[in-house]
Amino acid sequence: MNNIPSTSIEILKRLLRGNKQFIQGKYEAKNITIETLKELSDHQNPHACVLSCSDSRVVPELIFEAGIGELFVVRVAGITLGLNVIESIEYAIKKLHTPLLLLLGHDNCGVMEYAQKTYPDIKEDFKAILSSVYPVIENDKTALNDENKLAKLHTLWVEKYILNHSRIIKNAVLNNELYIAKCHLCHNSGEVSLLDDNLEKIKLEDI
Repeated sequence: MNNIPSTSIEILKRLLRGNKQFIQGKYEAKNITIETLKELSDHQNPHACVLSCSDSRVVPELIFEAGIGELFVVRVAGITLGLNVIESIEYAIKKLHTPLLLLLGHDNCGVMEYAQKTYPDIKEDFKAILSSVYPVIENDKTALNDENKLAKLHTLWVEKYILNHSRIIKNAVLNNELYIAKCHLCHNSGEVSLLDDNLEKIKLEDI
């Protein structure tokens, strides 16, 4: 990968600072009123695109202390992938020019638990969801015994899959227009941790 765009780093810092505020109970988001919605009635300019789980406990706007219009959120069970999910992300990257894509997995994910219980069989129900998790298990069988490890490995797999199946997203990364941050939410602490391989490139000390 090329260098991480400075704009992406600054937005990532902003979101992580918001997460600290959320953890400390100092929620101060300003853009949460009808006035903000009216101002954005004919346009949007989100800072980042977030692919998160549909789980009712995972609410990116609250977790990152973001207001209306700040995040383009794509939510799907287990952050599993399908064509419509990828194209939704592509829209944020190509049309809205978001410089940061944040992949947000989490603890105690029902999709991961279900995949562990059913692997290696493909059930009649939830075929698309299982087909997005089973490759992770096939690559590392130890994930069958640790639900949260499976969730984190799956988040890393999601990035690789997206880059291999989306010309738009891959080109944005190669052209230093986009950075993909892999993250994981702990329910007990509320903390969002980074799973990135190249954290040494991100100066987060001042968060």
